[in-house]
Amino acid sequence: MNSLLFRTMAPVIVAAMLVFSLYLLLRGHNEPGGGFVGGLIAAAAMALLGMANGVMATRRALHFDALNYAGVGVLLAALAGVLSVFYDVPFLTGLWAEVQLFGTPISVSTPMLFDLGVYLTVFGSIVSVVLALEAGGEGA
Repeated sequence: MNSLLFRTMAPVIVAAMLVFSLYLLLRGHNEPGGGFVGGLIAAAAMALLGMANGVMATRRALHFDALNYAGVGVLLAALAGVLSVFYDVPFLTGLWAEVQLFGTPISVSTPMLFDLGVYLTVFGSIVSVVLALEAGGEGA
């Protein structure tokens, strides 16, 4: 797209979409949302950025190839399941722990790790496809 208004507003819209996708990710298991929906919204934000700034600028903004995000996501989701084996409970059983961060107790869990893995997998795979489609005849 070659609209000045679109290119000017796209970074603001993308930032808002990414914050909302993280909100949905963290909202997670007990409420509507989670890794899948959050990953879709983040991928839509990258598609919007690709339309506004071009495919190469979007690839540079990602810092890594989009499929690398998907691979890390699959590994995180698998790790969330494998951790339960070490505690002699069934595969993908939720485990929780308290971690002190700057004196503040924070609960971390394997369901959150699984959601993060799903988020990155959906984000990476969808962004990879979208950028390939947007590149079209550019050969990028």
